[in-house]
Amino acid sequence: MLKLQRWLSRNQLFEQVVCKKAGHVDHAFGSHPFSSGVGIPGQKFTHTVPKNENDRVYAAYNVYKGKAGVSMFPCLPTFTKLESGSLVIDRRGSILLTFFPAIGERKYDWTKKQFFSLNPTEVGTLISLGPRDSCEFFHDPGMLSSTAGQVRKSLTIKAHADGNGYFISLNVVDNTQSTKEFLSVPFTAGEFSVMKTACSFALPHILGWDRLTKPSLGMEKGFQPNKVNREGLSLEWKR
Repeated sequence: MLKLQRWLSRNQLFEQVVCKKAGHVDHAFGSHPFSSGVGIPGQKFTHTVPKNENDRVYAAYNVYKGKAGVSMFPCLPTFTKLESGSLVIDRRGSILLTFFPAIGERKYDWTKKQFFSLNPTEVGTLISLGPRDSCEFFHDPGMLSSTAGQVRKSLTIKAHADGNGYFISLNVVDNTQSTKEFLSVPFTAGEFSVMKTACSFALPHILGWDRLTKPSLGMEKGFQPNKVNREGLSLEWKR
């Protein structure tokens, strides 16, 4: 029992210090309950971090595996207020995927994280996948600009041969730095089911349709996505 308590203490210290130093403040460790059963089958331990002063909620869905991990977080749309007082979409929301490589047992290098942002149509494709279906998305951060083709990203979701899970892989080719990054995370059927259900719930929100049923939200609360999410989204188009 004493060894278990020491392990938890070291693990929590890593979560609070190392991950924050790396600047990945979108990560669940930053400001909401963290649950993990890694390395201890059938057990669950919860560490609660106090809310920040703005009462913002960071509720990412995280999957950690031996070679890499991925974090999924919804980015809300931004709005512009017209002189009439009406709100119009300035930029639609998305589901931001953050991949990070493993550097040891239960250790990840947050400085080498890579981003891929799913637009509403891509989210719909993910939701529609069956147990033996696969899909692939391509992004060019410099598309329609002078930097087109310099960085290419592809996200592949490939079903396991037995239909009991998926591999979600991100490939990033940066010709300006002559680098290639490949990160792959295996998902169990249960983990992927959580991902699909979360995406189904988030889809109306990233479209901004929740404003149609709750117009009183206005500009004061929930009008703009928090700075953390928007910074992560912008990074997806810089790498």
